[in-house]
Amino acid sequence: MNWSAKTWEASKPVYNDILELDFIKELMQGDLALEKFQFYIAQDAIYLEHFARALALIAARAHRVEDALAFTRFAEGAIVVENALHDSYFKDFNIQQTGIGPTCHHYIHFLKSTASLDAVEVAMAAVLPCFWIYKEVGDYIYANQHKGDNPYQKWIDTYAGEEFGVLVQQAISICDHAAAQCTPAQQEAMTVAFVTASKLEWQFWQSAYDLHRW
Repeated sequence: MNWSAKTWEASKPVYNDILELDFIKELMQGDLALEKFQFYIAQDAIYLEHFARALALIAARAHRVEDALAFTRFAEGAIVVENALHDSYFKDFNIQQTGIGPTCHHYIHFLKSTASLDAVEVAMAAVLPCFWIYKEVGDYIYANQHKGDNPYQKWIDTYAGEEFGVLVQQAISICDHAAAQCTPAQQEAMTVAFVTASKLEWQFWQSAYDLHRW
């Protein structure tokens, strides 16, 4: 079993908890309170800017040229999505940008410090849940939603889409290749980083539902 398969199994309880979040259930049904979605998108826009910076740091430190190019493209993609949020969701849902919340602050600083100071393989594992979990959650919601007029359908379609799926598989493959060059102890450090980031994904959605501010 390769690193990604073992690590996904290790993080499965966190993923299952994410699916049980009221935020996810209500988003899937289309009855999530607008205020909660507005808060989530505003925080996500902030997150994506810093996520892109973490990806750029990893690109600069990657051992293989092809990985450096891939993470550069990932960083560019995160900025493109962040800009699209402002151009589309912010207008469609009348969202006003507010300051960074505590959960978003915690998450982005975990990613940027890991990308800067830990082994690059650990950094790659730390950013992977933002790809992989979003794809899994998007697919789950798409498959289980009540068909009809869901005001959040555009968000669902983005993360359940094939184009995003290609990026996710590329990120997973890069981590598996990196892990194959590592010692068991280094692989475990990668897994710990992945599980930690997965927990922060859970907390990010929960904080939006709670409208958690400083």
